[in-house]
Amino acid sequence: MSSDAIETIETYLRPGAWVEDAAGPLYVRLRKRIEQGIDSGLLAKSAPLPAEREIASLTGLSRVTVRRAMQELVDRGIIVQRQGSGSFVADAAPRVEQSLSHLTSFTEDMERRGLNVTSEWLTRGVFIPSPEEVMALALSSGEQVARVARLRRAEGRPMAIERASLPTDILPDPELVSSSLYAVLERDGNRPVRALQRISAVNLGAEDAALLGVEPGTAGLRIIRTSYLPNRRVIEYTRSLYRADAYDFVAELRLGNS
Repeated sequence: MSSDAIETIETYLRPGAWVEDAAGPLYVRLRKRIEQGIDSGLLAKSAPLPAEREIASLTGLSRVTVRRAMQELVDRGIIVQRQGSGSFVADAAPRVEQSLSHLTSFTEDMERRGLNVTSEWLTRGVFIPSPEEVMALALSSGEQVARVARLRRAEGRPMAIERASLPTDILPDPELVSSSLYAVLERDGNRPVRALQRISAVNLGAEDAALLGVEPGTAGLRIIRTSYLPNRRVIEYTRSLYRADAYDFVAELRLGNS
């Protein structure tokens, strides 16, 4: 890295409004400051970062605070640490590790990691169901279906496309869903307690790839989720497409009788 680039980063990390005026714990402020530097292009892909002791000296923060911020960046895949070489900006989009053993919403997953979630609505309304929706939701003849489809972003980065279908007695007004679908269902006493998910690899078509900000034909992950109430009634049928470069799905496995 050139001396000019090092000086720019050092200037960028010096204390200022990002520490004094921002809200939240100091390690979160530092983490967001580094993320903003990466998003703006100040810190390019594969660029080395100053050592933790240097960052502590530049920012006036403790080594413990700096270490915690850096560890969060590592956990999210935003930076990588190489033994004996230091820390570097990751080459690809940050990866999110998502457990397959807990039934949570995208909003809950991202907010638990401290990521800001935004959505772009693609569809939201009541429609005549497709044959696939009739079968999946066990709908009767003449029933309609509520659909909510949106592009999900974390910290402004496209992460997933979710297309959810629900019976209209469970979700009579899809316009009520402003952020978390599960929050609306929980408020009405209809949050699912169990789900079956099927994950498969796909090559993204042109339309979905454009929404996710990748090239057509890029590898993606398709997840089909069928969710149930305690009485075993199916109330949610969701088809999602995830960026394969942004997600790691993790499941804990146990030996038979253990």
